Amino acid sequence: MSVIGIEKMEFGVEDLSTCERFMTDFGLTPAGQGGLAGPRTFKTLSGASIVLHPHDSDELPAAFESGSTLRRMTWGVKSKTDLAELNQKLSGTPGFRLIDDGEIECRDPNGMTLRFIEQQQKHVVLPISPINQWGDVRRVDEASPVYSKASPINIGHVVFFVQELEATERFYCEVLGFQVSDRYTDRAVFLRAQVRGVHHNLFLLKIPNRKPGLNHVAFTVRDIHEVIGGGLAMNRHHWSTFIGPGRHPISSAYFWYVNSPTGGAFEYYTNDDYLTENWQPREMEHSVTTFTEWAVEGGIDYDTRRQIKKAEVV
Repeated sequence: MSVIGIEKMEFGVEDLSTCERFMTDFGLTPAGQGGLAGPRTFKTLSGASIVLHPHDSDELPAAFESGSTLRRMTWGVKSKTDLAELNQKLSGTPGFRLIDDGEIECRDPNGMTLRFIEQQQKHVVLPISPINQWGDVRRVDEASPVYSKASPINIGHVVFFVQELEATERFYCEVLGFQVSDRYTDRAVFLRAQVRGVHHNLFLLKIPNRKPGLNHVAFTVRDIHEVIGGGLAMNRHHWSTFIGPGRHPISSAYFWYVNSPTGGAFEYYTNDDYLTENWQPREMEHSVTTFTEWAVEGGIDYDTRRQIKKAEVV
């Protein structure tokens, strides 16, 4: 059995028109609308989907937190054989049911509704400008790109607040075959779907007195220049930055987080570590320095290209 990655994320939202505008400004492509009050679908370059439903839609399962939030998450697997194997593993779990064409639905121990389908995304090939480093010159007679906006390639990972960290980790590792990449002691775990793959597709975070909920959804882009271009574009469209640009030392990724009207935040990121069976998971204390090597709080102003200054409190 092999889970590949995230295929679809379905949100129940309170302000459908504002969320639609956010998705297009973020760089996702509109891909369908289900009537005046029906779901709105947006795609990454690979074909991964964000689907917006009205908050009270009867097409959605119950929410695991109040307000606009993620309501169902779909993972892709390699083949129908993997779906059949999952059927055996998940039968009897909370919320288990079979959908059309062998697709499966259940709930994880954190209360999130999961669906499993045969993978549908396409492989994406894009021109990537090389970088020059000391002793490793790859870009010659060519300037690095400047992006006016971002075009997310796929949905790279999602982060959840959890209360039962150990039980949720066991479910993803023992039942679904996820691998531990790194962990924060008694606080969080980074999980990747495959033995050989990106640093994490799922991050489970336990915060004292914080109920289950969505922290953020992360989208891969080509390079650090597109992280910056995407963040600046969102600032130009008057969406607020949570934090970024910055760099995570635990995954090596460059990031920019934007607050989302769908709940939590949306992240642009790139340059995350690629791990294999030879990787030894690290355990460290959760702290500012293990979360961020450096970061700009509040983002960069599009007009001045300087850090956004907070309004003075009188």
